[in-house]
Amino acid sequence: MASSDLEDLCFHINTKISTIKKTLQLRNIGQEPSLKSVLCKIGQEMVVLHDLLNKMETEVQQQKKLNALLKELQKSAEREQGEAQHLRENIPPHLPKPTQSSITGLTGKCEEQGKAAEPERAKKPIKEQRPIKEAALITAEEFESVPAYMKGRLTYDQINAVVQEMNKAVVGKYKILHQPLKSMSAPVRNLYHRFIEEETKDTKGEFFIVEADIKEFTQLKADKRFHSILNILRHCQRVREVRGSRLVRYVIC
Repeated sequence: MASSDLEDLCFHINTKISTIKKTLQLRNIGQEPSLKSVLCKIGQEMVVLHDLLNKMETEVQQQKKLNALLKELQKSAEREQGEAQHLRENIPPHLPKPTQSSITGLTGKCEEQGKAAEPERAKKPIKEQRPIKEAALITAEEFESVPAYMKGRLTYDQINAVVQEMNKAVVGKYKILHQPLKSMSAPVRNLYHRFIEEETKDTKGEFFIVEADIKEFTQLKADKRFHSILNILRHCQRVREVRGSRLVRYVIC
């Protein structure tokens, strides 16, 4: 027999002997009256500990299920937000209102009057008003993608508050432009003429405002903080600038 095998056998036998000695010692300890109560308490504590471990394992499993459910809800909410944003950015134009001649035809007038109204409608088509375009709010994902040097200490809510105020200015301006000129008061007519003078070939068909409109329709101040937010809005493609005649026009994208 090789020496290594003999050493392994001796080690194995010594291990068994040591285990037997420890077992006999524990059995002897368990038979001592002074230690029986201690061993009994240890056994009770082990039972309680076992129950606690089982409860913890159950709680961990429930938390895992809840975490998976929350992730699914988050994905669903992100999908819904994306769809809502798409709908917001692609609102169909309003349908034209029915003409007086068509209403008259429906009330039961003769066919000849209906035919006579057809050429009149063809000569004077009703001008369809375009809906006023407003800038969409910045999403949380877009805010996170803005470089840190642009954001500084600006918050997500502060940026969207400025977007809402700018939209208020856009709506106020173009409601005036859509009014009949004869129905305007003198101050409103002055605003109307200023709006017309500020238009250029580059802003034709676009919705835009200038700093004077922001002062006219909102409480915003055109300060350094406001221009920092404008930089972020340009970065997120909510507005673009058109310069000319010493005037900066903020076109809604």
